[in-house]
Amino acid sequence: MPHPIVPQKTYVIVFLCLIGLTILTTAIAFVDLGPFNTVAALAIAFSKMLLVILFFMGVRHSSGLVRIILVAGFFWLALLIAFTMSDYRTRFWTPAPDSWSITAPPTHP
Repeated sequence: MPHPIVPQKTYVIVFLCLIGLTILTTAIAFVDLGPFNTVAALAIAFSKMLLVILFFMGVRHSSGLVRIILVAGFFWLALLIAFTMSDYRTRFWTPAPDSWSITAPPTHP
């Protein structure tokens, strides 16, 4: 399969966007957005991830099979994160057992 020739200008623009997003990530770290700090940082990280995957890894010009494998990889990652979080969130559902020092109830003769 012939590979498309991507102009060097495209790579320079994507690189400058990545540098800009990295600067934005650093700037967001110094601004108190409350609970939205994490949301903003993850949104910027997701944008950078998409730029790298689409342009530098060449998925934008790849076949459908490569895209299916990419989606399957992200699905697997989401599954692993979901199972890890379900384990973490349910660790305290079982109460701690009582200690051994509890005396037995009195028996009636």
